[in-house]
Amino acid sequence: MTAIKFGTDGWRAIIAQEYTVDNVKRVAEGTGRWMLSRGMKQVAIGHDTRFAGELFAETSARVFGALGIKVQLAKGFVSTPMVSLATPKTGSDLGVVITASHNPPSYNGFKLKSHLGGPLSPAQVTEVEELIPEHCALDLPTLEAMKAKGLLEYVDMETMYINHVKANFDLAAIHKANIPMAFDAMYGAGQNVMRALFPEAYLLHCEYNPSFMGQAPEPIHRNLTALSTLLANSDGIALGLANDGDADRIGMYDQDGNFVDSHHILLLLLLYMHRYKGEKGKVVITFSVTDKMKKMAQIFGLDCEVTKIGFKYIAEIMSAEDVIVGGEESGGLAVKGHIPERDGIWIGIMILEFMAKTGKSLKQLIQEVYDLVGPFASDRDDLHIQESQKQAIIAACKNGSYKAFGSYTVESTEDLDGFKFNLGNEQWVMIRPSGTEPVLRVYAQADDQAAVRRILDAARQTLLGL
Repeated sequence: MTAIKFGTDGWRAIIAQEYTVDNVKRVAEGTGRWMLSRGMKQVAIGHDTRFAGELFAETSARVFGALGIKVQLAKGFVSTPMVSLATPKTGSDLGVVITASHNPPSYNGFKLKSHLGGPLSPAQVTEVEELIPEHCALDLPTLEAMKAKGLLEYVDMETMYINHVKANFDLAAIHKANIPMAFDAMYGAGQNVMRALFPEAYLLHCEYNPSFMGQAPEPIHRNLTALSTLLANSDGIALGLANDGDADRIGMYDQDGNFVDSHHILLLLLLYMHRYKGEKGKVVITFSVTDKMKKMAQIFGLDCEVTKIGFKYIAEIMSAEDVIVGGEESGGLAVKGHIPERDGIWIGIMILEFMAKTGKSLKQLIQEVYDLVGPFASDRDDLHIQESQKQAIIAACKNGSYKAFGSYTVESTEDLDGFKFNLGNEQWVMIRPSGTEPVLRVYAQADDQAAVRRILDAARQTLLGL
């Protein structure tokens, strides 16, 4: 019997090792019994483009059916935000997404969504975990039997999402502005909706390929060289967008093929939402996000709260308070006026609308950000090291052993979630083990990319004793 634990964002495991039909049944049963304990009667389920997604989604549906819970099931692959949106739209009490998000293609996973359309709260996820049985002994009905009993309904979640986009964005202004755009789906679940909304866009990796060509569908620069090269060598493409496997994260490029990270996108969103659209509310960011967000929030007279890493912490606040912008370093961003969920497609369209409404290029908008909070750069290294070495490094962080990284002296330390070492002059390095992968993440911020690289190299040498 495999002990099943949910990480930063859902349960994830390697297909055919821990991620099996039997274990999916166990997780679905624990989820269903938790629903019944709270008087919940309906669940929305969808899967992304990963291997055997349909099998695992239908298996989950049958488990819920065995417990008498009605299922709203997506036909064909959909993004996580589509399931999140469909949960309140269909009046469901819970959403389930079969996805491992940005993890390598050998993984699949199981995400839980609240009735509001965002991640289930950490406390509720723990309650679900405690109800996962050692074995699922339920007699599962067929999908046909469920449908006959009124326990199964197929839902076109993609069309539902497209209609929601059309109702909330000025697509006429966007198309009139005629901003040439390239989109890289990374073989993920955002491919069909972007093709439908922007048929004129230059599309990359918008085919169904559960292998993801052997690459983790995470929209970071080293995984997006084709998109970067396309923009760098094009004469007219003004914007590059990319989504991860389940399309809840975003990657972005300017017209010169320069990567625009999530820190900069968050600042652009806050600038657009407050200065241009007149919106107000709290700013919520995770511990690994640039302090420049605090600075801009202060300039605008807005409260700013920093949470642990994981979008579920942001979603919990968005569900209870008026939040204008929320986000994390890893590409999960959300804005007021949508469900309390990160949504890579939604955020991409918002930046496109920002460009269309102002007539400015992405580079010009970023300069407007710099004029307010000052220029900066950031990056992240993922260290694939032995577990024993990783634990030794974390223990050294806890013990305050790191007083410097090369020539960079530590001035102060923060430890909300991981360890952030402030190096002066708005420079910092942060160390944290991943909650979804067996790696140690090392983040850094400085004035420019060259300085960031120097800090990351110094940190690597210190941490690994090189």
